[in-house]
Amino acid sequence: MATSQPVTHLAFIRASSGRSVELGERLRQLLEPSRQAPGCLRFTLQQSQADADLWLLSGLWSDQQAMSGYFASPTLDLFGELVQAQVLASLDLHTFADPCTG
Repeated sequence: MATSQPVTHLAFIRASSGRSVELGERLRQLLEPSRQAPGCLRFTLQQSQADADLWLLSGLWSDQQAMSGYFASPTLDLFGELVQAQVLASLDLHTFADPCTG
């Protein structure tokens, strides 16, 4: 039987032209609800020092099931709103697991 292992997601989010401040404000709204999500071990938001339109949301989850549950939660409805309002230009999501554990 496989043991559960922590997984990480990295979401690189690019703001539409002239909308980075607004995007950052909206993404900050995700921090506390995400940190309260079952299985969340860490959740952070960062802005690129070289490109003010590029943001990084990263989360560390206790296991794949916790991360998948979060991705299916209403908390992430915010992304649909950002796309609809044309605040978000692109989203590049990657998930990772440590190959040395489990």
